[in-house]
Amino acid sequence: MIKRSSKQHIDNLLNQNPDWKVLDIGCGYTAHKNATVICDIQDLSNFYNDKNFVKLDGNILPFKDNEFDFVIASHVIEHVKDVNTFIKELSRVSSKGYIELPTILEDNLVFENKKDHIWHMEFDDIENKLNISEKIQYLEPVITVSTSKKFSKIFRQSLVLELYWEENIEFNLIQKKKSDFQKISRLTLFRKFLSKHLRNILRKN
Repeated sequence: MIKRSSKQHIDNLLNQNPDWKVLDIGCGYTAHKNATVICDIQDLSNFYNDKNFVKLDGNILPFKDNEFDFVIASHVIEHVKDVNTFIKELSRVSSKGYIELPTILEDNLVFENKKDHIWHMEFDDIENKLNISEKIQYLEPVITVSTSKKFSKIFRQSLVLELYWEENIEFNLIQKKKSDFQKISRLTLFRKFLSKHLRNILRKN
């Protein structure tokens, strides 16, 4: 089962269960405060010297089946080459968890995402499944990561997917034809903005 949730709800859930063994994977320098074990491809053992840090080498998570009560994968899956194995590994090491992902809109807006991200994610609210497709750059990026974080304080539901799962992470790998979509350039967007702005000025006069 996988469904929409919110980070606030997850934070409350973890605060209410302080005895849980919680894994935060691929978090970089921003591990969840309730995480008891942190796993990353970078060696961050010195940064997390007060926590149990495990370096990840390869596709298989270095943990036993159901070793954790909860696993967090925040802004990780869109980077992973073998996404099929990674998602199955999440549900192997824990019975439940939280997944946070950029929406397709946010992924296209941010400069840093253009080269760093491999996959696009959409959530099917009818089938309750995560649909994963190869990333398509629909438009040229216009904002930075820091600006996106400021935007997400207001437009979070438009920019971030927040998902809670139990037992199994239902997902589909789907294909979209890149030829079916026409890329929107920054110049096109600017021209449309300028044209609209000039029309408004002329109407006022």
